[in-house]
Amino acid sequence: MKKKWIAVLLATTMVFGATACSSGNEEKKDSKKEADSGEIEPCTINFKYWADNTEYSQLMQEIIEKFNKENEKGIEVVGEEVPWDGGAYSENLFNACMGGGSPDVATWKLTSTPLFVNNDLLTDLTPYIDKWEDKDDIPENIYNIMKEAGGSEEEMYVMPWNVQVLYVYYRPSIFEKAGVEVPKTYDEFLEAIKKCTMDTDGDGETDVYGFGMRGAKGGQEPWGSFIYGEGGDFENLTSKESVKGMQDFIDLYENGYVPPTAVSDGFQETVANFQSGLTAMFIHHTGSSANMEEVLGDDVAAFPFPAGEGQWTSMGDTETVIFESCENKAAAFEWVSYLATGEGQKMWCEGTGQVPVSQTVQQGEYFQNNKFMKASIEGMDYAGIIPIKDTTTEWISTVWPSTVGQALTGEISAKECMEILQEELYK
Repeated sequence: MKKKWIAVLLATTMVFGATACSSGNEEKKDSKKEADSGEIEPCTINFKYWADNTEYSQLMQEIIEKFNKENEKGIEVVGEEVPWDGGAYSENLFNACMGGGSPDVATWKLTSTPLFVNNDLLTDLTPYIDKWEDKDDIPENIYNIMKEAGGSEEEMYVMPWNVQVLYVYYRPSIFEKAGVEVPKTYDEFLEAIKKCTMDTDGDGETDVYGFGMRGAKGGQEPWGSFIYGEGGDFENLTSKESVKGMQDFIDLYENGYVPPTAVSDGFQETVANFQSGLTAMFIHHTGSSANMEEVLGDDVAAFPFPAGEGQWTSMGDTETVIFESCENKAAAFEWVSYLATGEGQKMWCEGTGQVPVSQTVQQGEYFQNNKFMKASIEGMDYAGIIPIKDTTTEWISTVWPSTVGQALTGEISAKECMEILQEELYK
């Protein structure tokens, strides 16, 4: 990934020169001055976004239309849908920005932040947020994640919009048969996994496994909760606490509390195992809740991943950014704040099933009456992301599944596993 970024940088610099970034510091000073003045002139804000389907795209256009009609400052947002294109969206946006063709505002993924920040392409939103009357409507933890992505403890280049917070799905019927309650602590969670692993017909073979472990790509997200459950963290994967969390993960496999296929199981397999009743629990987010209820009816529920010595769950993200080239940053902030805590937040999250970042919107009937939304909201204060490094993509795609697979099958120890993961993530 690092080589790819360098190649893109060299190519665009040769074509367009350094002028696209040369005024970064001056523009940041202007941004601070504009935020302090609070003055907004009538203007047009060009907004690029991707949408997962035509319904979501139509919804976004409805939100834009409502904002344009109801804001009293003469701001007109012009929205243009741009294909996600398997993630090439961010690279295409970068090339456009380096060539002087950036929009004013765009939808965003945190993993893109370092490249754009290092090239002075994004506006520091801190002075706008500091003066924003709705600032406290968004949890502090969400702001901290935004800052972490930009590599700063003070400046924030990304505006929260909506998230996906992982939680534990469970089958109430299996819990009842196993005689367990919803776990409130990490130790109770491990015990529930053991008790829900059952031979239900007495033939000596396990019919139900307590947990649907995901050992293939993507499994690093639920795995992280086990590391933090023992007091470990991503900063030091080789600490005794982190290694202990890894050993918990290994023990579940070695002792037969997860399906024997867990090493290679991906998302589809864990869903199928859960819906068929082969597993009592697995970890995912609201993106799969509609299908779960369609298949299982009332026999599916959820709880936030419980606390042990520490607590963490993975957070998926979609945000917005304002580019340094935007000539009307205060007006642009009116738009992104409307998406973050205004009517745009409510419309988008109700229409797409995403989890709102606005605590006011979270209290709405739609979200409070949805058990999966409630589990997501409860986990928001301790949700986080895998550290964003040049190595992260390869670490997630290749290093994590192969290394953890070796640990699960006994080829390497928990300590050796974590040493490799630490070295490869931070090399």
